[in-house]
Amino acid sequence: MASEIRLEKLRREFGPTIAVDDISITFPSSSVTCLLGPSGCGKTTLMRMIAGLQEPTSGEIYFGDQNVTDLTPSQRNIGMVFQYPVVYRGTTVFSSVELPLRQQRISAKERKQRVTETLESLDLMDVAYEPVAELNNATRQKAAVARAVARQPQIILFDEPITNVDVSAKVQLKRALKGLVKQHAQTIIYVTHDQTEAMTLADEIALMQSGKIIQRGRPRDIYNDPNSRFGGWFLGNPGMNFVDYTVNRDGEQPMLNDPLFAQPTRISGLNGDSNVVVGIRPERVTVYEEPMPNSVEGTVLRSSVVVGGQHLMTIQIGDVVIKAKVPYTQNYEPGTTVYVECPLDYVSLFAADGHRLETELAY
Repeated sequence: MASEIRLEKLRREFGPTIAVDDISITFPSSSVTCLLGPSGCGKTTLMRMIAGLQEPTSGEIYFGDQNVTDLTPSQRNIGMVFQYPVVYRGTTVFSSVELPLRQQRISAKERKQRVTETLESLDLMDVAYEPVAELNNATRQKAAVARAVARQPQIILFDEPITNVDVSAKVQLKRALKGLVKQHAQTIIYVTHDQTEAMTLADEIALMQSGKIIQRGRPRDIYNDPNSRFGGWFLGNPGMNFVDYTVNRDGEQPMLNDPLFAQPTRISGLNGDSNVVVGIRPERVTVYEEPMPNSVEGTVLRSSVVVGGQHLMTIQIGDVVIKAKVPYTQNYEPGTTVYVECPLDYVSLFAADGHRLETELAY
């Protein structure tokens, strides 16, 4: 039975540097949570404390009802897969995966069944009796995953397992991992800086910045409704467009005017903020050839084809430059005049310090 992981005010300091800043969170049992964030945000340090490889400065770690803060990694019954696969020289894939089961003194019949089922789930049976050391890096990494899974620990921790393989192998490994997590009810924490991995594999994403978890939720929810400017920027390829605005308070109703909006836009729920940041994702920007209601005039600066056959256009509107991701059928040469709409349903407002404002916009 998989265990939930509960962290209570977990903190790690390295001299004056706070790598993990009093994090309290529960990772549900039998779920996949991705710790996502840029290099240096604290995600690997957090995972290493959960594994027992790093001692916390303060705070506690629970697996279910058991306090494991002072237990060694071997006492925590976890599996781990690192950036670089651990290779046991002189072993085949089968014997490498079987080795931890031998150490657990599991019967030969059960060992064979577990190893075979795991290798089949990762599409490794064709190389089951090949020497691990002679395989390519991606296959060795799959073997490392198989070794961790076959032990059937309550918890498996992945530390950027796809980082050091080539592009084609990344796709293969992501597919294998996605199939794997559906088959096994283990609690998985997956550390990555790659948003595509997180969006593909996670039940939940815990987005980290400067040692803190700043937002947590289902991948699509975090993408659609970032609670910070950082989240809007970090998630997305490219991230959100951001435009600084000074709120017009000439009347009683706070308003936003041009350049992005064709008519004065009312803001409901805004308190004392007079400087705000308008955010909208490039794929939510609509581009027309002719003037349309609520559109503003712009000039195409650049256009390039991106993944999925879409065009990513850079457009100047007044003294503001934004990006729009449009269908492949829309392709405009630099210098073309276009008409741009930022639908209010997809516009977010952020305060000057970066947190999202709970407001509503209307014409």
